[in-house]
Amino acid sequence: MFDKKGEDAPRRAPRPKDAATLVVVDRTKGEPLILMGQRHGSTTFMPNKVVFPGGRVDACDYRIKPSKGLRAEVAEKLAREGETTAPERFALAALRETFEETGFLIGEEWAGSVPTRSPAWRAFYEAGVAPRLDRLDFIARAITPPYRHKRFDARFFMVDASAIVKQVASPSPEELLDIHWVPLEKARTLDLPTITRRVLDEVERRLARPHGPHPIPFFKVIHGKPTFLEL
Repeated sequence: MFDKKGEDAPRRAPRPKDAATLVVVDRTKGEPLILMGQRHGSTTFMPNKVVFPGGRVDACDYRIKPSKGLRAEVAEKLAREGETTAPERFALAALRETFEETGFLIGEEWAGSVPTRSPAWRAFYEAGVAPRLDRLDFIARAITPPYRHKRFDARFFMVDASAIVKQVASPSPEELLDIHWVPLEKARTLDLPTITRRVLDEVERRLARPHGPHPIPFFKVIHGKPTFLEL
């Protein structure tokens, strides 16, 4: 039996951190285009991989009040997982991370005072936009496998590009490189993480059947085996 303090002790899997990702789809040019970028090569989590914008849920995301909240059925799907406390934080994190990494502001025009001291959200409001969540769909959930040194419990949202109010200089341009719109089929040929490829499949299904019904795929590892569930 291994001594837990010894060098041969099995490493305990890190607890997944809440995260959120946004799939922005432009359907105005025939073939759907997906907003994607390449992760920096120096990052320790999925370096150089092409991904959707997204990142960790921060404490500030609990305190922001969007101009319009999630649609009832979307909020209910998030709450169904036990996320009854501030389920909108996931969608807000997805909008904030998309802004930080790409400069795209999703919401509605805002001319009021800045209702937060959070630097990231202050920049969002000072650009003349308030976050708005009613056009977002919750489309997937995935938990990083336990053998990874960094783990995330990520909720994936999807929104039409018409929800973009404007684009400004990205506050964190070093986080995601080569931001561009990628045709859906071409996206599959890029250097993608497995979960990104799976979410692209879900995006394609939803575009083909916009009125559903749409069970939400949930990807996780159970007892060492990759498992697909539906929420």
